[in-house]
Amino acid sequence: MRGNVLYTVIPCYNEEEALPETARQLGEKYAALISSGAISGKSRIAFVNDGSKDRTWELICALHQENALFTGINLSRNRGHQNALLAGLMTVRGHADMVISMDADLQDDIGAMDEMIAKYADGCDVVYGVRSSRRKDSFFKRFTAEVFYRLMNRLGANTVFNHADYRLLSRRALDGLAEFKEVNLFLRGIVPMIGYRSDTVLYERGERLAGESKYPLKKMLSFAFEGVTSLSTKPIRMITALGFLIFFVSIIMLIIFIVQFFMGLTVPGWASVIVSLWAIGGLLMLAVGIVGEYIGKIYLETKARPRFLIADFLEDEPEKEEQDV
Repeated sequence: MRGNVLYTVIPCYNEEEALPETARQLGEKYAALISSGAISGKSRIAFVNDGSKDRTWELICALHQENALFTGINLSRNRGHQNALLAGLMTVRGHADMVISMDADLQDDIGAMDEMIAKYADGCDVVYGVRSSRRKDSFFKRFTAEVFYRLMNRLGANTVFNHADYRLLSRRALDGLAEFKEVNLFLRGIVPMIGYRSDTVLYERGERLAGESKYPLKKMLSFAFEGVTSLSTKPIRMITALGFLIFFVSIIMLIIFIVQFFMGLTVPGWASVIVSLWAIGGLLMLAVGIVGEYIGKIYLETKARPRFLIADFLEDEPEKEEQDV
């Protein structure tokens, strides 16, 4: 029988508005799971404070003092969602048999945790929470999300369609994840590389409890670009293919111009020259930018800087052993 100590890791950045309700709902969920025997009484909920500027860490400390069910991890500074999530996973993996990760806004349905735990008990090491539909999203967000997932798969990144960071990982899967040392993190693409037996759980994504979304359009585009360049070299191959195509087109145009010259059909003008220069110049700048992005990532990887530093970890106080006098 597999161990049933469950830790839930929740990255938090300026979540003081949502945190109390999140803690209440998760506390009730844990109470039900523990009473049913699905998880151990040693299970915990770990909030990861990612350098919040509000009272998030103070609230986490207060929750821990009120109830040992809640624990907290405080990063030394803001490191971004993916690094905060990884920090939480790596910190608790020695304490848990399985870990579920989710966002602090509880848009991910906590009711799906039961099925995730059941699939873990059946032998799955990775269970992905997958959105059953995007009916509640705007047309723009729904369209861009579908384009993103399809583009990622086309570019060679093995991601799970309509899956974000709501997932269950066994301790064995966490040990496998710890072997991935890259600084440029994109966990949605890295986790499928772990392998092991996996499954999916469908759920309906709800509305945000409180506060503002931490992923505006600009950040979402940056996140998508980070994912593509972290997991795939196809953009560089596409540049190479585009270079061959432009060279081939230039040879054809050269032949056409030579034929026109001998036929006396050439018309002097600068329009075609200027358009060609702008087009080639733009493509060159794009190519240099993409190659530079990869070189920058190589630079960061060779530095081998720590992905996160933990300032505080609110652990349970060890029980004092009685000593014979």
